[in-house]
Amino acid sequence: MAKRNNEHLSLSDALKEFVETNKLEGGLNKVHVAEAWRELMGNGVNNYTTSVNLEHDTLYVKLSSSVLREELSYGKQKIINMLNEALGKPLIKKLILR
Repeated sequence: MAKRNNEHLSLSDALKEFVETNKLEGGLNKVHVAEAWRELMGNGVNNYTTSVNLEHDTLYVKLSSSVLREELSYGKQKIINMLNEALGKPLIKKLILR
């Protein structure tokens, strides 16, 4: 049974505590990375993106266009930096385009 705190918490603090207690941060990071990819890359890239998966510190992106995959491979480090900046923490260390 969960312990009850008698002190008053703000809603954001209560949610942070809930996420930490239930070890949900990894799943939330996966969702946030997928959202950041969609926002930063725009419709042109998103039309050819079939999946975005974060495993440990590696981001796997499946693309349906080999031409686009080759084009994006030239700017991998820039994409990693943009995504980490949008997420506010260095989650991604490696980008693999498939």
